Amino acid sequence: MTKLADRICRLSESATLAMSQKSRELREQGIDVINLSIGEPDFNTPEHIKDAAKKALDENFTRYSPVPGYPELRKAISEKFKRENNLDYAIDEIIVSTGAKNSISNVIMCLVNHGEEVIMPAPYWVSYKEIVMLARGEAIVLPTSIVSNFKITAEQLEKAITPKSKILIFSSPCNPTGSVYSKEELRAIAEVVAKYEDLFIISDEIYEHINFVGKHESIAQFDFIKDRVITVNGVSKGYAMTGWRIGYIGAPKWIVKACDKLQGQLTSGTNSIAQRASIAALQSGDDFINTMRATFKHRRDLVLSLLADVPGIKTNVPDGAFYIFADASYYIGKNANGTIINNMGDLSIYLLNNAHVALVPGEAFGDPNCIRFSYATSDDLIIESVKRVKSALSNIQ
Repeated sequence: MTKLADRICRLSESATLAMSQKSRELREQGIDVINLSIGEPDFNTPEHIKDAAKKALDENFTRYSPVPGYPELRKAISEKFKRENNLDYAIDEIIVSTGAKNSISNVIMCLVNHGEEVIMPAPYWVSYKEIVMLARGEAIVLPTSIVSNFKITAEQLEKAITPKSKILIFSSPCNPTGSVYSKEELRAIAEVVAKYEDLFIISDEIYEHINFVGKHESIAQFDFIKDRVITVNGVSKGYAMTGWRIGYIGAPKWIVKACDKLQGQLTSGTNSIAQRASIAALQSGDDFINTMRATFKHRRDLVLSLLADVPGIKTNVPDGAFYIFADASYYIGKNANGTIINNMGDLSIYLLNNAHVALVPGEAFGDPNCIRFSYATSDDLIIESVKRVKSALSNIQ
């Protein structure tokens, strides 16, 4: 008989972190595993950002930081929003948290009441649904497919809205699909949301700088809906700072004030040294971002060309992030060394054990037909991993 709280018993383990853990365990046994499950740039944090952290240590930024973040960092974020997104967020409309995940959970906890609905297009990032469950909300999943480039339409959204609808949450560029919503698509979605005065939008833009189709578009750019948009971002993906754990939101002041209240009880202000380094990141120009983006675009094209020769795998061309969300439903129901592949979870375990390649099953993202490849790794490892996957899949009958 468990003594744990029901909420933790109902909570699913993060599939991405679980697959990374399985990979580490096999590596500790001496097995050469290629880990394509992790959502992390394989670049090092730029030197000038690390230098800013060292300077902060020397200047003794080692005490408690303000709960909403240092004013200098929030000013840098405000300037970034204006410079890159043409969004006007005052300093008191910004709060810094311990990663974008913390930012998202703060907002959902502050807005969602028991039984209220959070609409999320699937595929969705693995933690959205679990955070909604912790807030005692109900996730309303809108399915998409590779045919629609994994994007919902405004018409699909409108059909899903009920009197209990509280939030629409989505990411663009998207994890896990790499899909990017255009300005026209975002306007159509905004026009639907605008009809329902109690409905809010969480726009997760953490992959903003890994965008292969031009200027990033924020849904908060439309003045008629901005007061109901929470724009989420951070430094993890764009500046190769995943371990620094800095996320932030731009939102109406009353929402930021509520998040400040919640954060004051749960985490207080986030890491002081990481905040000082993030100021340097946001003020550092585009050279590093442009180099990283070009590298990821090259890798995207490489992995797509390789997967095109793998029977039973269907892909689209993602416009951002660093993932291929491949349709592998061809293999469901087939025999793998005497074991039936019942779902993408089975297929991912088969590939881990037989190809020694770690991938994440689509079920974790709300899509039972697909499997996620991360190409945040070297060309050589991409080539070798697809070679292994192709060989292992050839043994499935």
